[in-house]
Amino acid sequence: MSTVRIAADELRDAVTRIFAACGVPPDDARLVADSLVQADLWGHQSHGVLRVGWYVDRIRSGVMAGETKVEIGSGTGAVATMDGRDGVGQVIAARAAEEAIDRAGRHGVGVVAVRNSNHFGTAAYFTRMAPPRGCIGILTTNSSPAMAPWDGRGKLVGSNPWSIAAPLGDGRQMVLDIANTAVARGKIYLARNRESEIPDGWAVGADGAPTRDPEEALLGTVLPMAGHKGYGISVMMDVLSGVLSGSGFGSAVHGPYQSARPGRSGHLYMALDIASFSPVREFEERMEALVAELKSGSREGAEEVRYPGEIESLAETRNAREGLLLPERTIADLRRVGDDLGVAVLEER
Repeated sequence: MSTVRIAADELRDAVTRIFAACGVPPDDARLVADSLVQADLWGHQSHGVLRVGWYVDRIRSGVMAGETKVEIGSGTGAVATMDGRDGVGQVIAARAAEEAIDRAGRHGVGVVAVRNSNHFGTAAYFTRMAPPRGCIGILTTNSSPAMAPWDGRGKLVGSNPWSIAAPLGDGRQMVLDIANTAVARGKIYLARNRESEIPDGWAVGADGAPTRDPEEALLGTVLPMAGHKGYGISVMMDVLSGVLSGSGFGSAVHGPYQSARPGRSGHLYMALDIASFSPVREFEERMEALVAELKSGSREGAEEVRYPGEIESLAETRNAREGLLLPERTIADLRRVGDDLGVAVLEER
């Protein structure tokens, strides 16, 4: 696999200019670009700039609005609904986070149900907005069908990711962000770009047989994590994200890989104001005690036990210092998208 090393700032600027050329307002274009580059910095290239071309195709086809105009609907006190009106998923999710966190500050908890949204990249980008404001952030979403129901067949259930972020003190956070499939489908696209096989247990081909070929996997279905448990959790995330919000659910949700239909994705953002439950400093001390206990389980001669989110923080520090190492195909795709829009980006040196 051929790779290219690039600075995060250069990549962020290029992606911002691409989205601005699609009619996305400057602040929103910067937000989307930052969310994608941040995913790359965390080591999750499956949710990074690999996705730019897909989002651009959806904007240019008209199924996703470049200018996002959310509408706050019914709800009182701690609860609100939000209609994303087919806008950009990252912009909608960020506004839902702000609304939920503001309400948590007033009521102890804030909950925002979102309908008519789109794919928003990595959920952790948005749950991480809560801890600096003294909250725990919880975000669920649904996604286009990727796996079959347990003991069933056909793509009917999304990976339906969810994330939780809590403060640790000193600006650090404990963060979980997972899909309910064995792997996010974006990782299969990334394997294709890297021209590498995928591991056993990720997916089956269209014929239902296990496969290590990413092209065959993309034509088939992704397997659930933890067998029937992953399937069950995914269905319940759809209840919270799609059914409760009044958005699409199940096969009515369409992903970023498709440019012909509105996304109809739904989200649920919950913010818990820590001070409403216990003194913030006491909470942070208890969190530190939890981390210390986890790390006490490190095996001699093995790598230190990491708490959820720590690996991403370490990767961010390293990648910010050394630059991001991306597949050449990903960079070539960005250049192609820029050329199509009349924007010169990431020119070869």
